[in-house]
Amino acid sequence: MVKRMSVGIIGCGNISETYLKSAKAFPLLDLRAVADLDPNASRKRASQFNLQAMTVDELLADPSIEMVINLTVPKAHLPVGLSIIAAGKHLYSEKPLGLSSTEAAQLLAEAAHANLRVGCAPDTFLGGAHQTCRKLVDEGAIGRPLGGTAIFMCPGHERWHPAPGFYYVQGGGPVFDMGPYYITALVNLLGPVSHVMGMTSRPHESRLVTSAPLAGTKLPVEVDTHVAGLLQFRNGAIVNLIMSFDVQLHRHTPMELYGTAGTLVLPDPDEFGGTAALSMPNGEWTSVHPALPFTDRYCRIVGAADMAQAIREGRPHRASGALAAHVLDVIESIGRSSQTAIGVEIASSPSRPAPLGRGDLSVHS
Repeated sequence: MVKRMSVGIIGCGNISETYLKSAKAFPLLDLRAVADLDPNASRKRASQFNLQAMTVDELLADPSIEMVINLTVPKAHLPVGLSIIAAGKHLYSEKPLGLSSTEAAQLLAEAAHANLRVGCAPDTFLGGAHQTCRKLVDEGAIGRPLGGTAIFMCPGHERWHPAPGFYYVQGGGPVFDMGPYYITALVNLLGPVSHVMGMTSRPHESRLVTSAPLAGTKLPVEVDTHVAGLLQFRNGAIVNLIMSFDVQLHRHTPMELYGTAGTLVLPDPDEFGGTAALSMPNGEWTSVHPALPFTDRYCRIVGAADMAQAIREGRPHRASGALAAHVLDVIESIGRSSQTAIGVEIASSPSRPAPLGRGDLSVHS
């Protein structure tokens, strides 16, 4: 039996409920406590999941907690992440790892100095659907990958989110919010990115909230909300990326890969499950159902569970800080390219995460 890892969570907003529900599937994770700047939020989650509610300082000072999951808003990822590392605890962060590559590098450097691990969402690429697609690509089902598309477009999150303001300030926007799911999935399939080009726009200077409780409020827009990028991978594949909060409706699939021998249509990389489609030599399509575990929406802690088990086993973890820093480098470079109209070379080049097979991770049956 692998020794369980004691875990605390800082940040008790919307996503914390999903993490806490998901934790029940992974016996290695020993959830101890939750904390938030708002004591009402931490008390609510603690009561809901039979955990201890602490202040942030109390949680960081607790010597029994080995790893902390940081579920705060993006602008707090760096200061909270640094405080977790300074407290001598392993860090698993929601995406993005920081607001810039500089922030990500600072977190990784501090953790390395302290001999601590850093992991980061998204971990949806570890889901059964995308791991099944990874297996197909690795086995040559589409031949040599040549290119693809990665597309997320919607009218904006102010239609449904109870507090959507952070989507439109630094650290927000469609490429910071949704880009990590798509780019991480692509790196899992194709390896690291070598060059990018980008163009961006900001059609609206403010957004009208239509969701409760802030319906009728106008939000200032401080970031570009329609982003088009061109990603070249080190293996030679070229992928078109479109991320937008300004499109009312569209008919594009979330992700497609084109190879010398066929095409693979992938499910939404924001989800763990879904059905893929693979082109056949006769010109027909065949459906590809997940052949590997972790297909339920309540797997959104699998990256942290894999990191905990990797620490115990002394191996690399899959949803790594290096992978998240590379994705952030790509996102930041798309914006830089849009300002200069010049392509940007990506210096970071993490190893492609190891595939996650059946039986690789301890789970409750």
